[in-house]
Amino acid sequence: MFKTTIAAAAAAIAFAPAAALAGPYVNVETNAGWVGDDYSGAVTDLHVGYEGEVGAGAYYVQAGPALVSVDGEETETEFSGKAGLGFPVSDAVGVYGELSFLTTEDDDDFGVGGKLGVKYNF
Repeated sequence: MFKTTIAAAAAAIAFAPAAALAGPYVNVETNAGWVGDDYSGAVTDLHVGYEGEVGAGAYYVQAGPALVSVDGEETETEFSGKAGLGFPVSDAVGVYGELSFLTTEDDDDFGVGGKLGVKYNF
């Protein structure tokens, strides 16, 4: 189902006590999907989050309601969240990761997503 394939906020992540705090924020984000020219739907996250630093790296956690709009169906409200970490490897290279979740109609199940990446700055 579309709702379970788009994961939206976060598993709890424990951070070092010495983490510097950057502060709270609000993030509104829509992720929509198409196969060819066939629109399948969208999930709009309305998140409140918190970001800060851990040593040389940075983290964020955010969560809130998710408006799930599957094409041809009524919009439903679920709960989503995400958490991420990023660390510099050198002046030009950084690594990052994110975990996300989205609840579903079935209380016993929810969608989970993950992301890992490397970023190179020229």
